[in-house]
Amino acid sequence: MALVDSSQDLSAEMEVDAFRRLFPLRFFERHLSESLRPDGRPLGKARDTIVNLGLVSSADGSALAKIGSTTMIAAIRMEVMTPSLDSPDEGCIAVEFHMPPICSPTVRPGRPADEAPVISKRLSDIISSCDMIDLKELCLVSGKAAWMGYLDIYCLDADGALFDAALLSAVAAFSNLQIPVVALNDNGRIVAINGGQEENASIREKEAVNKEKRKLTLKNIPFSLTCILHKKYILADPTAEEESIMDTLVTVVLDSSDQIVSFNKSGGNALAGSSAIKSCVELAKKRGKELKEILGEMDID
Repeated sequence: MALVDSSQDLSAEMEVDAFRRLFPLRFFERHLSESLRPDGRPLGKARDTIVNLGLVSSADGSALAKIGSTTMIAAIRMEVMTPSLDSPDEGCIAVEFHMPPICSPTVRPGRPADEAPVISKRLSDIISSCDMIDLKELCLVSGKAAWMGYLDIYCLDADGALFDAALLSAVAAFSNLQIPVVALNDNGRIVAINGGQEENASIREKEAVNKEKRKLTLKNIPFSLTCILHKKYILADPTAEEESIMDTLVTVVLDSSDQIVSFNKSGGNALAGSSAIKSCVELAKKRGKELKEILGEMDID
């Protein structure tokens, strides 16, 4: 009798899987009608989120962010540059988002993913527009030397809401950043002090230049939430499967004061009416509080 029941359960499970593959939209809509998603989440709930700091020993700052299965690792490398004539007292931040073939079956070796440059540009715009980092803090010697921060974000698993996970990993990496120690050498050039006695012995400090490692002061930290608009439904933090079936995406970015930094809609024909926009913003505020608690546990202000 137990064998018969087991066979029936297996047959029913196979039928559900087949229906899901053949009619994915109908499969999801049956769940949505009950205000539930196939993974068991309510429509407005984000996936479990994990953040770990300092995983890349060769970087000056790094972090791993995981939202559900979507996984990003961000690493920051600092280099001394000559500041521009327009901004002699400011450093720079360069952002690059990478999607290697390991992250998704849709990414082919030798062919860069279409999303990568788009996400890079959006991340760069958000980091600069929300004033999270005071670029004057990156100045070493006015008009002569400043820090150039290279932020590289690698997607290890692309299971939806890539921008949200990438932004979270970037914020966490900047919170982990330790600006290297530098000094002036005999030739008047700024060089990094790596701890080697022979190299350090040749450096004489002509003026105070970043004598010890320090952290950046982060303000107006941005948080984001991507939602799917489908008919009368709004789904927060979609998976890759949900994004492929219901393709109207809305991403809301808020700062630490819950002020809107960015509102982006991509794909699909669904209209983002005022009520839908308001609902997405409210969900983003709720998500922002959750992320603040996660980052607050690691003393990220």
